[in-house]
Amino acid sequence: MAKRDDPETIGRRVQRLRREQGLTQRQLAEPAYTPAYISTLEAGRVRPSDEALRHVAERLGVSFEELATGRPAHLATDLRLRLTEAQRTLATGEADEAAEQYARLLAEAEEHEFADVRAEALLGLGECALETGELESGRRFFERSEQALAEAPLPARVPALRGRAVSHYLAGELRYAVYLFESTLDELNRGGLHDPDALLLLYTSVIGPYMDMGAHVRAAQAAELALALAPRAGDPALVARMHRSVARTLLAEGRIAEADASLAKAAELYRHLQLRTELANCHWMRGYVCAQNGELQRAEEELRAAQSMLSAKRAALYTSQVAVELADVLHRRGKSEEAAGLLQQVLGDLSSERGAVHAAAAHRLLGIIAEDARDTEAAEEHYVRALSLLERAGAAGDLADLCRLLGDLLRRTGRVEAALDAYRTGLGHRTAPGTTTLGPAPAQPPL
Repeated sequence: MAKRDDPETIGRRVQRLRREQGLTQRQLAEPAYTPAYISTLEAGRVRPSDEALRHVAERLGVSFEELATGRPAHLATDLRLRLTEAQRTLATGEADEAAEQYARLLAEAEEHEFADVRAEALLGLGECALETGELESGRRFFERSEQALAEAPLPARVPALRGRAVSHYLAGELRYAVYLFESTLDELNRGGLHDPDALLLLYTSVIGPYMDMGAHVRAAQAAELALALAPRAGDPALVARMHRSVARTLLAEGRIAEADASLAKAAELYRHLQLRTELANCHWMRGYVCAQNGELQRAEEELRAAQSMLSAKRAALYTSQVAVELADVLHRRGKSEEAAGLLQQVLGDLSSERGAVHAAAAHRLLGIIAEDARDTEAAEEHYVRALSLLERAGAAGDLADLCRLLGDLLRRTGRVEAALDAYRTGLGHRTAPGTTTLGPAPAQPPL
């Protein structure tokens, strides 16, 4: 039940409503109470029992909750209904419109002190910010959502924690993002908190950082665990829409508890629908594994599937990252011109603060393509830009490989000393202690 206001506030509210309806204290009190009791109640000198408040509320024609808390009747259910509307908007790719809906919900939740709705609205604003690439803003929303849920069980805090980790990952802070993901997975699994939704969210989200850090075995394990946990709803959007419609009908009939239950189901399905972005990462990972095994046709199919799933949600940053992986496969299949065109299209969406590792990978591949075309000047320029991006992100394995490519190019063009410097830089990154070690793998769920 919602927290009740103090006796003075309740008394003033009763007096205002009584006068608005033209009732005397005697008319409000009878037959169960006396006018003197109503007078004492309105003066704030007595804390009314729930039984007394229900009697007064019935006489005034308002709900018990509205009289006890000042909140409009059915406000909590109305806010939950609007939360599912905002989730639907975000799940279908309209991040800007969803952000406006969540902002209005946040303001009302704070005004009326609905802590759970406030946490959900902050989480939604964070997800909207990730979709539009506003990483710093998104991280702050996720942190506030975590703080609002500080007393809740860990599975309930996972969506906000995952959002914060993803914002660090997309900003190029790979090691810290992996630490957040793995420590949470370990705490869930070792503590027996095998919540399938929380685990699915974490496993799908950690794949990208694993891949960028060169931890391919862990990435593959996470992908398989995620696919095993993935919900098997045929079309969650249709089912969620049905639950929303049912909730509206139940609400109109005054069946609040049943309406709340339908809204809870709709919200869960929209969360699953949002996982379309995350599950695309699993196809992305499978495409990567196929490419590593030389199965280039299947790799192209998996990566195109991932790209299609992402672009359908207008997840611009993730779509650009997958496009870089796809371009690599296209180049290896002899489609270098198509690969170069794809890379040039997506470079505008990537930067040192936004997808740094994939921006570097795009420049690296463009350098290789330029070398194949005997344009050594363009190749060197791309390699140097990639080197700068990787140094900032701390992607040690990729740095070593890039230094080798740059060194080979410099050596072939007669700049031996510069080539040696590049090789030494690469060796330094390759042998730096701890740069490629993630530590023990987190505990796994009992699948």
